[in-house]
Amino acid sequence: MRALIQRVSNARVLIDGKIVGEIGKGLVVFLGVGKNDSSADVDFMTRKIPQLRIFDDSQGKMNISLNEIQGEILLISQFTLYGNCRRGLRPSYDEAAPPPQAQKLYDQVAQKLSNQNIIIAEGVFGAVMQVELCNDGPVTILLDSKERRRT
Repeated sequence: MRALIQRVSNARVLIDGKIVGEIGKGLVVFLGVGKNDSSADVDFMTRKIPQLRIFDDSQGKMNISLNEIQGEILLISQFTLYGNCRRGLRPSYDEAAPPPQAQKLYDQVAQKLSNQNIIIAEGVFGAVMQVELCNDGPVTILLDSKERRRT
């Protein structure tokens, strides 16, 4: 499972010009689900993301988590995080999970984050969306749940 995480002062997602999700200060999380992902990857992401210390403390050091600032998350499904560009000029998405599997795990991520009393706004799984965000920093982090297994 891959998450591209951006620290934002605000963000929103639109479909056909209508706002379907909106947050204030927090994180935009673009989430891609891989074909070999499982509930263990969901657990990793939902533990790690809210605890990442990527918000500034009073000295300007990134030392405070989303939980500590009571920030919000805008969660967006993004299978293109599994785009493989090693061959040719068109990305291959062979490593991305098929939509039914991806949606099931995506929904689990959303539910587990919500169960932690985090305000979650979402796009619509599989929809063509426009995402507007105001980067804060900018701070962008790439998490891959499979990286936790490497030594």
